[in-house]
Amino acid sequence: MKAPPFAYVRPATLDDVIAELAGGTGDVPSGKVLAGGQSLVPVLAMRLGRPATLVDINSVAELHGFEAIDGTGAGALRIGAAVRQRTVERADVTRAVPLIGMAMPFVGHRELRSRGTVVGSLAHADPAAELPAVAACLDATIEVAGPAGRRRVPAGDFFAGAMTTGAGPEDVVVSVDFPAARPGEGFGFAEIARRHGDFALAGVAAKVRVGGDGAVAQARLTGFGISDRPVTRDVTDLVRERDLREAMTELAAEVVDTAGDAHGSTGYRRRLFGVLAARELAKARGRAHTSAEEATR
Repeated sequence: MKAPPFAYVRPATLDDVIAELAGGTGDVPSGKVLAGGQSLVPVLAMRLGRPATLVDINSVAELHGFEAIDGTGAGALRIGAAVRQRTVERADVTRAVPLIGMAMPFVGHRELRSRGTVVGSLAHADPAAELPAVAACLDATIEVAGPAGRRRVPAGDFFAGAMTTGAGPEDVVVSVDFPAARPGEGFGFAEIARRHGDFALAGVAAKVRVGGDGAVAQARLTGFGISDRPVTRDVTDLVRERDLREAMTELAAEVVDTAGDAHGSTGYRRRLFGVLAARELAKARGRAHTSAEEATR
């Protein structure tokens, strides 16, 4: 199929982007943001979206920012809305957030990542996508701008359902801040898909922090492809006190609520989640201990 007719504009400022997005009627948006187009263009081609105007944000200099920033604690990695996934994947500064480096090879294929943007993946909010899960696991902060001004939204509040976020039709997502890893933290990431580059049948992102005594101080787990949005749980007590495989099998029954399909039943996805979660939490715990030891040398 071909996309329905639309106008195309390429404003040079964020204010002009917001102005172009204004004026929708009901559920029909006046404009739709175009960054890399790796998610939006197929939606248009299948006529699942019919915006009057595509608002190309690639000429807005502010949205190309990509840098480590100071903040509370260890700082953060700020990624603007026009920054390509491949740019982030290859940059040395990305090592400050190891979970991004673990997840990025699973995001489509290299050619797709050369056009797709990190923020675009967050704004698209596919429940089986990798980067929204990374943002949820790390409790990233997402900046949104619109007619009412700017606001910063925790990732846990941003993903409202399948393809649905806390950003309205007249808003544009400006950037995302991923917290940098601190000494004593370790991470894990894995997914199972039909083919490499496909969206996950089930996947997990894990973060574990150990204290000075070597004990687990915090463990956080996010599942994706298992519900209508990334599902995050604090699993500190489970990692401290229980057999991980048994604990994750029980957790799977609680958090995996997606319906089965031709590629896998609900029960199959629960088994995938349980196995992946136990394995990646164990890896994250081991890496956290290594990080803590290296910090004391």
